[in-house]
Amino acid sequence: MGVEVGAQAARSRALAVLRVRSRALAVALLPAAVAVVLLVGAATGRVTGRPWGIAGWIVTVLAVVVLLAAAGVALVVARARPAMSPTVPIPEESAPDLYRMVRDLADRLDVPAPSAIALTPDCDSWLEDRTHRAHGRFSAGGRGEPDGPRRNPAGSGPVTALTDRAARVPTAPVLVIGSPFLWWMRVGELRAVLAPVVAGTGPSAHPDIAAARRFVRGLDAAVAVASAPGRGPLSRTVLAGVGRVTRLLLRGCRDHAAEMERAVASAAAERAQAVDYGVRIVAQEQVGLAYAGWDRLLTRVALPAWRMGRWPSRLDVGVVAALTELSRRDRLAEGFTSRLGERPACDLLEEPGTVDEAASLLAARLFHGGPAEPGPDWAPVDWRDYPDEVVDRKWRTDAARLHRVLDALGVRHPADPELPEADGPTLARVLDHLSLPGSGPAPAPDPAAALAEHRTEAYGEMGIAESDDPDLAVGNERSAALAARLTAELAREEASAPAKPRPAGSTGQQGPDHDLWDDRMLPLFPLQPPRTGRELLADHVTAMVCCAAMDTAGAVPGLDWLDGPSLLVAGERAADIGPRVLTLIETGDPVPLRDWLRHLGVRPEKPVRLV
Repeated sequence: MGVEVGAQAARSRALAVLRVRSRALAVALLPAAVAVVLLVGAATGRVTGRPWGIAGWIVTVLAVVVLLAAAGVALVVARARPAMSPTVPIPEESAPDLYRMVRDLADRLDVPAPSAIALTPDCDSWLEDRTHRAHGRFSAGGRGEPDGPRRNPAGSGPVTALTDRAARVPTAPVLVIGSPFLWWMRVGELRAVLAPVVAGTGPSAHPDIAAARRFVRGLDAAVAVASAPGRGPLSRTVLAGVGRVTRLLLRGCRDHAAEMERAVASAAAERAQAVDYGVRIVAQEQVGLAYAGWDRLLTRVALPAWRMGRWPSRLDVGVVAALTELSRRDRLAEGFTSRLGERPACDLLEEPGTVDEAASLLAARLFHGGPAEPGPDWAPVDWRDYPDEVVDRKWRTDAARLHRVLDALGVRHPADPELPEADGPTLARVLDHLSLPGSGPAPAPDPAAALAEHRTEAYGEMGIAESDDPDLAVGNERSAALAARLTAELAREEASAPAKPRPAGSTGQQGPDHDLWDDRMLPLFPLQPPRTGRELLADHVTAMVCCAAMDTAGAVPGLDWLDGPSLLVAGERAADIGPRVLTLIETGDPVPLRDWLRHLGVRPEKPVRLV
């Protein structure tokens, strides 16, 4: 009963959306109808007189203008390409068990099966309509194919043009599944989570709901076309009018469309109650846990690698390791490890490693804006190589940048007669510079004025006023100048980086369908705001401390699945560096950090190896 009520409410709201379209059509045809009445009246002699003749011609001209404008708006709405989520298409031949499970689920729910399956590097699942002609060539197989004749699957010969066109346009929406779900969830849990989503194909098949959705998506796409930059004056003027009309129509049907989607979701959830309801309650806990682990993995582990020009090629495997580590640390998650003995949902894929690699590359593209294809400056990295290729290289690169900035500031380490090499890139140079409260080693008659001048110059290079960025002003004058210089140096490096080329098309059956979204919008979902000067300085000083520990105390770089790059001392993770570094840069007190270094046997006066 609840399913019927929800479906009826959805159809009612869909009709309300279509009435907006009908009213717009009526408004466009009204001047033409009046013109026809006046012209017919004049021709039959029922409307006579010069004023009526003039009025007839004026209304006729107005009708022609309105009809041309309406035709232009309709053409833009019809031809505008609706937005499509970037996904990794999964052809049926690469995941027959997954398709079989989804079709069985659709049969149990008595709804049409999705036309295709795709993966997204996020913890969410939904149905996506890709029936627009621009999306037709990305149908069930997910690969673009030429328009020439193809062989019939039965082997009887080439298909006809009508069959070919129908094959390219899916009649049911595409099921988009979050890739972390496949690796973390068990098969039963995935089926229970997907049940309400797959149940949504039932309302989607109703003609009124499908027409209302096409209308709203067309309006939304037309607004995007009208607001696109880089057009000539005439095109901008015409599209500005189109944009005003489509926005007006969107405002008129926005509330009805939102209510329609809520009713569809309610009907789908009610229909899915009869399928795996008990398992779904448990599976929802895994959804929240997977989201937390995925977010932690991206921000703490993947992001440092992306900044170094490396992209972890097994992110979904990493989220399993991260959540397993979380269950080991958190007593509340102890029960989750018992699930690992059951069959994971990724076993439904024929080549899970290939799919994981494609999803990992797409995640780097969406969340960081990396290139669409691997290259010399954008290479994949395996988890076992992460400490050496990412952590060690990141720390030494940051340490080298820190010493370049110190050179630019004129900071010199006082030479030790017993250690002639101490004038090199040493940790002691950094500690002395940040902790000396009085006159600095820079050769200037007024060190405080010199540091203030360097800081002001760095702000000028960044194109901002010193008072506009309070985050750069850390604990003391030396730290503030160094933070500003580091920010400017990093901005120069990013500005001088080569442009990321856009590929001509997708390559390989597991590649993301990046032809259908705009590269200029990347990254679509930035993980973190730009780092402040305080954070940059803390990261660089920490990197210098880790380099000194590795080169003089036998420490090694490591990977913590929840916290990212970590320093391993005697096989144990050193987790207490951060507070001591912050004390140094904020208050200029080096005592806590020096005590920690002395306890581990780190020699700050020894030069370190830089990149």
